[in-house]
Amino acid sequence: MIRFLRTTFYVGLIAGGLAVLGLVGLLFVVVQDLPRVPDPLGRIIETPPTEIFAVTGERLMVIGGREAIPIKRVSQDFINAVIATEDHRFWGHHGIDKLRTLKALWITLFQPGKIQGASTITQQLAKNLFFSFERSYMRKFRELLVALQIESRYGKEDILEAYINQIAFGPQAHGIEQAARSFFGKTASEINLAEAAMLAGLPKSPTRYNPYRHLGRAKTRQRIVLARMVATGHITRAQADEAFQTPIVLAASTRKARTGGYFLDMVIRHLEDRYGTDAVHHGGLKVATTIDPQLQTWAEEAMDEGLESLAAMTGRAPEDTAAEAQHPQGALVAVEAKSGAVKALVGGRGYTETTYNRAIQNNRQAGSGFKPFTYYTALETLGFSPATVMVDRPMTITVRGAADWQPRNFSRTFHGPIVLKKGLMDSVNTIAAQLIERTGPEAVIATARRCGIQSPLRPVYSLALGTSGVSPLEMASAFATFATGGIRHEPFWILRVEDTQGRILEEHLVSGQRVLEPDLSYQIVDMMRGVLDRGSGAVVRRLGFTLPAAGKTGTTNSFKDAWFTGFTPTLCTSVWVGFDKERPLRDKNGVGITGGRGAAPIWTHFMKQAMEGEPTREFAIPEDIHMEIIDPQTGRPPDDLSRETIEVALTEDQTANGNVVEGQPAGILLNPGPEHPASPPPTTEGIIEEDLPINN
Repeated sequence: MIRFLRTTFYVGLIAGGLAVLGLVGLLFVVVQDLPRVPDPLGRIIETPPTEIFAVTGERLMVIGGREAIPIKRVSQDFINAVIATEDHRFWGHHGIDKLRTLKALWITLFQPGKIQGASTITQQLAKNLFFSFERSYMRKFRELLVALQIESRYGKEDILEAYINQIAFGPQAHGIEQAARSFFGKTASEINLAEAAMLAGLPKSPTRYNPYRHLGRAKTRQRIVLARMVATGHITRAQADEAFQTPIVLAASTRKARTGGYFLDMVIRHLEDRYGTDAVHHGGLKVATTIDPQLQTWAEEAMDEGLESLAAMTGRAPEDTAAEAQHPQGALVAVEAKSGAVKALVGGRGYTETTYNRAIQNNRQAGSGFKPFTYYTALETLGFSPATVMVDRPMTITVRGAADWQPRNFSRTFHGPIVLKKGLMDSVNTIAAQLIERTGPEAVIATARRCGIQSPLRPVYSLALGTSGVSPLEMASAFATFATGGIRHEPFWILRVEDTQGRILEEHLVSGQRVLEPDLSYQIVDMMRGVLDRGSGAVVRRLGFTLPAAGKTGTTNSFKDAWFTGFTPTLCTSVWVGFDKERPLRDKNGVGITGGRGAAPIWTHFMKQAMEGEPTREFAIPEDIHMEIIDPQTGRPPDDLSRETIEVALTEDQTANGNVVEGQPAGILLNPGPEHPASPPPTTEGIIEEDLPINN
């Protein structure tokens, strides 16, 4: 037994010695590989800038570059606010806050899913010396060792001075001096307590808490900072309350709006979400995007001129001093059909006036712009063709738990028998309602999802008339699926991201997925060509756009939204206009402004420039498709009694036989159960109105 204990003791001693030697060796390797702390410390903020490039290689934006100032030229209120918010034991620790570190470790080990920050100001400053974006315990350990080096060589004021000069408050505001001037038009020494607390709250997320865009969020964050200052004894509760009540007066933006401001905001948000704020503002990323500067310039010009014309039409001139909400707003997204690349994006009327991105954040009802999804579903599930005859007539759909729904046409008239293509060209509401009555709302939702619509869609019959909200980016991307013959490409705006060493962190490889049948897709395209040539979107042709194209107008209840989404074989563009407050768009005579009148001219202005010089490209016609001339009322070949003719695209097994779809097929559920929420009742609210007839 004694021999066993002695042996165990020596084995343990040897094992312990080896473990210690291993740790010492590891520490030696880590220390040897540590970056050098600069002298003077202020040079630690000299990090490479992040650069964002257009698809042409043109540099669009540089994030970085600081204006360092001495700490004595910084408001004491800001210094107190930063310390209270970021590291309230700063003056007492030596680079590591042991209590915060232990707390963070406890939460990591025993509360999965929760994250507790433990970095001190010194550790955050040390991050500037690490240009790798890996998030590992080894990197945290190395940062900790650098923080200890900094604390051993420099005083607290030197560390704090370097830190406040490197904080990122936004893409164009790095360091406290730039931030004070950008947001309040003051020097860093002039900002008051209220302003200091707001600025101290920004570094957590410069995009999310930007007071120009999200003043409510910024005020909420300011309250948190003030509360921290009270808790740490820097101010009293009364001072905090007074500061919170102090009005925030933001500096008027004197910057020229940068080209693609809305697009660049979208890129920056993606980068921050993926790599973190530090990487974006301090890591020297090289970002290649999809934007085409020339197309972007034309898109912005088309939107500016279109909204100026719309404002004059409504009697609200752009130069009026009325509130921003009084002016019509708009959005435009152009997507390359065969890749999904976003080539141009406009999110509102002037980026310097409003940075709210309506192209991606502002889901509005699409009105009749949603009908192509309903028509495709009918072709696919019911075996209908563009020559199928339906009757435009008064109709009632019984809805369990709500009043019967009686969809109305915009013209308040009914035309009797018409073929499906004519129904879509003239945007006849009763035809779309009859189609969704037969297919069921869920089938239409499934089609829209396949095309790329991701916004919530209510499974109600009125969905056929566009009663669910969607974004212009979704509409442009989804309609591009028809343009490509049923091949779906996810929209994207970043081609490649590299780090400072040229290593590729992210790269988009174009790939598509077939989601629609090519024959049926072409039939929908041909039907939407009719919208431009002889239907509710004929204004596009009258304004001089002559290339092969297809599209659909959309106007919602009481003229609150006006849309036009259209495409050539190569480029798909969606335009929305309306008021942010969802008020009716009416001209000075009280006449409602439709998608054909409000959105289509902006689309045409942009597309004429975007496609200038492009060769004429026809949509690819599947081998199984043939064209027939028919009477749009009878669905048969024209005869002596035909008043007009229309050309339709049919598959080999389809014929123009003139069969009229009447009544309700057996087995179709008229009274939906719980899985079919009630459609809107037959009142003005909730019922979609459609575009005025052509020439109106």
